[in-house]
Amino acid sequence: MENIFERQMLKNTVFLDKDIISPHHIPKNLPYREKQINDLTQGLSAVVNNSKPNNIFIYGKTGTGKTSTVRHVVEQLDEFVTKKELPVYNCYVNCRSHPSKYKVMLKALRSLYPENDFLGYSASFVYEKLLEFSSIKKAHIVLVLDELDKVKDVDDLMYSISRGNDEIKSGSLTVIGISNNLTFKEKLDPRTKSSLCEREMVFDPYNANELKEILKERVEKAFKQNCVEDNAISLASAIAAQESGDARTAVMLLQRAGEIADKTETFKVTDELVEKAKISVEEEIILSMISTLPEQQQLVLYAIAQLSLQSPHFTKVSGETEKGVLFSGEIFEAYLKLAKKFNERTITSRWYRQYITELEMYGLILVTNSGKGIKGQTRLIKLGFDAEKIKAALEKELFKNFTN
Repeated sequence: MENIFERQMLKNTVFLDKDIISPHHIPKNLPYREKQINDLTQGLSAVVNNSKPNNIFIYGKTGTGKTSTVRHVVEQLDEFVTKKELPVYNCYVNCRSHPSKYKVMLKALRSLYPENDFLGYSASFVYEKLLEFSSIKKAHIVLVLDELDKVKDVDDLMYSISRGNDEIKSGSLTVIGISNNLTFKEKLDPRTKSSLCEREMVFDPYNANELKEILKERVEKAFKQNCVEDNAISLASAIAAQESGDARTAVMLLQRAGEIADKTETFKVTDELVEKAKISVEEEIILSMISTLPEQQQLVLYAIAQLSLQSPHFTKVSGETEKGVLFSGEIFEAYLKLAKKFNERTITSRWYRQYITELEMYGLILVTNSGKGIKGQTRLIKLGFDAEKIKAALEKELFKNFTN
């Protein structure tokens, strides 16, 4: 009997190398990020001359190439210093997986001492060991902290790094902080900002033409020749640009459309298949986006989802009803209760309004000012997606963060 995997391997497909059209693939060439690559290279070049480079903080929405750009530059730096035998080390930490000062330091230390396991050692031991490595080897350590806003005690982490540089006589600790949250810096302690935020870079979303060129480059390597129509590339680019300027969205649309082409045995990626792929990709992107939101913003969105399910109908003075519409004030009250439940500090009403504006910008909620048929002036808020799914995704994130 023929092996079922043999049979699968023999099936026809539009893909040449599916990994290249995956949103997790980091391409060697990064179109439209040449300026950012150059700025980042210049910022880090001090280590080549045995000096401490400035800390760099990078902001931008999901899918704007922040992580790919940083990893590309750091890999190039690693290649250069290895060749020149310079004492420069880089440590990449995904702060979503390591959301505390201790976990960040532990992850960095493990990358410097891969043969040792420091789990169970005290926070002070891990910190001192990190400084010791830099001092003894006269090493410059570049800490790439991705999704830095996910670190709960981020001010403590930044203060320790700043203090550490005062203690290291030869060598240094440098931070490249990456955040999807454009207002992250404003929430830092003023002393942290003044001592660490030395240089900033903002990655703007891609436009439709840029996304089209990025996709064309990927298509050449990911798909078999003549399997993807130009209209499909144009539509995927236009949808992604309209939604968020997110390159990952554009890539996922083509990947999913290719999977549909294989499943239906049409073996041609068309604009019609991109349209079919849009529904599932949108949902996946939204659920993925939720996981990148700051915890306080997750709590605000959770309050909206919870209230949407509890009070599904809103009645105007005229007697008209509308499903899932909420008052801004009642959401804020629900948020305060949730923050207390999760033992989190509460944000002010000013920051609450800022979070609502950002959630609207991400397309997660719809916001309108109250008008005819409603007493008083307020903002009416409605979820942009299925409340059950958003609530379930947020519970997964919040309870995970709560246990951390």
